[in-house]
Amino acid sequence: MRIRPATPAELPALQDIERAAGAPFRDLGMPEIADDEPPAADVLERYRRAGRCWVAADQRDRPVAYLLAEPVDGALHIEQVSVHPRAARQGIGRALLVHAAGRAREEGLTALTLTTFTEVPWNAPYYARLGFRPVAEADLTPGLREIRAAEAAHGLDLWPRVCMRAPL
Repeated sequence: MRIRPATPAELPALQDIERAAGAPFRDLGMPEIADDEPPAADVLERYRRAGRCWVAADQRDRPVAYLLAEPVDGALHIEQVSVHPRAARQGIGRALLVHAAGRAREEGLTALTLTTFTEVPWNAPYYARLGFRPVAEADLTPGLREIRAAEAAHGLDLWPRVCMRAPL
């Protein structure tokens, strides 16, 4: 597995990965998440052009996972990390996060942040095992408050969510 920047031609494949990675939410009674459309091509392209869209590629150099991130209030915020179910449980998500952490350090950022579902096994419990800790609502930075508000407007607060932080 190799982690590298996504290419423009791979953006539709990233959308396919997102759809496949979302399907297991249906089994948890979260069909709205399973059916949620992946980021639009122009959104993916914006992250790609900013150098903040990385893929984990298989032996044939085809993406099997991806991560989107952007700086928010001195940290690198993980906007999305998705692993195709066929590539799950192989450490690929962790490798993408380690890569993002390295890039964040190079840029002088102090932490990784993300928002996630608290009761989904491959969400908050997984990130906690990787060193992420919940951020209390009162301690959210202005940028994280904006992200949480946008998520709520999108309907994600139908299920318990949390913002988490891992210091670098």
